[in-house]
Amino acid sequence: MMKKIIWICGILCMMLCFCAPASSDSYAGFKICLMQEQKGAAAKFRPLLDYLIKKGVKASFVAAKTYPQAAKMFADGKVDGMFSGSGIAGCMIIKGLAYPVVRPVSNGGWSTYWAVVLAPTGSPRFTQDAEYFDNKKIIFCGLASSGEFFYRAVKGNKGNHTKTLNASSHGAAIDALNRGAADVAIVKNRVWDSAKRKYDGISRVGEDPGENPNMALIVSKKADPKIVERISTVLLGLKNDNSPEAETVKKKLGITGFIKTTANDFRFTIPLLKRAGVDESFDFSF
Repeated sequence: MMKKIIWICGILCMMLCFCAPASSDSYAGFKICLMQEQKGAAAKFRPLLDYLIKKGVKASFVAAKTYPQAAKMFADGKVDGMFSGSGIAGCMIIKGLAYPVVRPVSNGGWSTYWAVVLAPTGSPRFTQDAEYFDNKKIIFCGLASSGEFFYRAVKGNKGNHTKTLNASSHGAAIDALNRGAADVAIVKNRVWDSAKRKYDGISRVGEDPGENPNMALIVSKKADPKIVERISTVLLGLKNDNSPEAETVKKKLGITGFIKTTANDFRFTIPLLKRAGVDESFDFSF
C-alpha cells in the first residue's frame, strides 16, 4: 500500500512539473539600485518595473545614499543592476563588480555622449593639455565622464592656481559659467546642444574625441545569468512592442527602445577613467 501511494505521488509531481504554467516568480527579485540624490528617478523608472512584471520579471528599487555604498551593494550581491552614467558604470567594470547588457536609444536616435569644454565666447581653443586650465575656475559634475573624470584625465600639469567647482547638474554648470562664477565648464554635449540657444555669450572651445554609452544597465557579476538573460530579452524587445505598457515606458524615459551593450562600448570610457586615476581600489573620491 505504501509503495502504491509513493508511486501515485511521483506521477502527480511529474504532471505538475510538465503541466503547470510558468510563474512570474521564476524570475523574482531583480533589485535595481537607484541613487537617492537622483530626484524623480523612481517615478521615471516605475513604468519600466510594471512592464518587467507584466513580462514575468519581478523587480524592485533599492536606494543607495552614495556611490561607495552602491559599489558595496554590488560586491555583496545585495543589488542586481543599475541604470548608470558611463563614469560610474565604467568604475564598476574596472572594479570587477559589474558588466553592461543594454542601453536606451533616445527619441533623437542617440545612445552615446561626450564631454564638451565651454568658455566665454572669444576664449582660446582648448589645447587638450592641462595647462589650459591654469589660473582658471573650472566647473563640472563630480564623477561624470563628461565632467570630473574628463578633467582629471587631461594630460599635463594642472598647476596650483586652478580651482575646481562641483555642479549639481550639467545645466547648473552652464548657468554658473554664464553668470561668471566659473571660467570654464565641462559638460555633457547632449545638455549643451539642447541649451546653447539660451547662452549667446558661451561657446564650445573643445571636446572629447571619444564617446561614452548613455545610461547603460549594468548588472552585478553575482546576478543569476538566467535572470539577466531574461531581462535583456525583455528590454531588447521593447522597441517593437506597441502595447500600452510598452508605450508608457518609452514615453516616460524618452526612448525608442534598448540596444545590446558590451564592455567594448566602453572602449573610450575605460581608458579615460584609468587616466583619471580609477583602479580596482577606487573609492569614488579624489
